[in-house]
Amino acid sequence: MILRNCAGGVVFSKNHKVFLLKNEKGEWVFPKGVIRNNEPQSEVALRRVREEGGINATIISPAGRTNYEFFSVTRQQPVCNRITWFIMLAESEDYKIGEPEKFQDAGFFTIEEAMEKITYSQDRSLLHVSYLKFKELVQIAS
Repeated sequence: MILRNCAGGVVFSKNHKVFLLKNEKGEWVFPKGVIRNNEPQSEVALRRVREEGGINATIISPAGRTNYEFFSVTRQQPVCNRITWFIMLAESEDYKIGEPEKFQDAGFFTIEEAMEKITYSQDRSLLHVSYLKFKELVQIAS
């Protein structure tokens, strides 16, 4: 099995909406990417949010970790992605899909809309926990 360390962002707007991408398989997901060349996790997460969504964001807190496994047809073996997540704040709700070959749609959604759209249950759990933390951090900052 191939083990890959990844990093990604749960990106919120000031209006308490969250950014999601719809990938080529029709799955609604958060932006993320593989860590290469010993890059810091936070830099990978910020870069992937910028590359995949065209969003400039700031990390405000760690969010946790998730794992998932899949069978890679191209590599002909199983892959385990271990993802470190960060809660981020976007400067605006402007976005631009940066990899149209990988993503069909995107947007900022209310938490309720996002919970309905998100494909995987562990991503819904991640959003729930991240949103509670986000609200707490934003309240402290204001």
